[in-house]
Amino acid sequence: AQIMLNRPKNSLRLALFYCFLLAALGLFAFLTRTMQPPDVSIKTITNKTINLSALRGRVVLITFWASNCGNCLKEIVHFKSLYNDYHQAGLEIIAIAMQYDRPDHVIAASKSLQIPYDIALDLTNKLAVAFGDVRLIPTTILINPNGDIVYNTTGIFDLANMQTRIESLITQ
Repeated sequence: AQIMLNRPKNSLRLALFYCFLLAALGLFAFLTRTMQPPDVSIKTITNKTINLSALRGRVVLITFWASNCGNCLKEIVHFKSLYNDYHQAGLEIIAIAMQYDRPDHVIAASKSLQIPYDIALDLTNKLAVAFGDVRLIPTTILINPNGDIVYNTTGIFDLANMQTRIESLITQ
């Protein structure tokens, strides 16, 4: 009689184990998936048009920022360093100013901070929406040479971690 009582418990435990295993596998698949960036054209403050799809084969780092965002301004030093270290090896950086950022402030910041990479204005909020409805800044998006988004973070990114990520993508 005792064997009969343990069988339902064992079946329940086995069922719970399989449910947990499936959930864990689903979470792993979700967290490790790659996403495609939107196929957008980006107009820079120097009147250059960048078609994101044309940058396939290069590593692309996109940052959403604003000239009145303290953390965004702190990150510019990191972006300039990354640009200087990796641009010749294939890194492109595009800084997209949020819709509410005044164009004259963005242009003034780009000049005073001597930003060497491309800067765009998102005057209609089209780019922020296309990249997943970006609302919090700074938001940084890393795209591999195959055109997949492989990293997306909000807040100040870790420079050493980003260097490692970029180096591994450039050497692929």
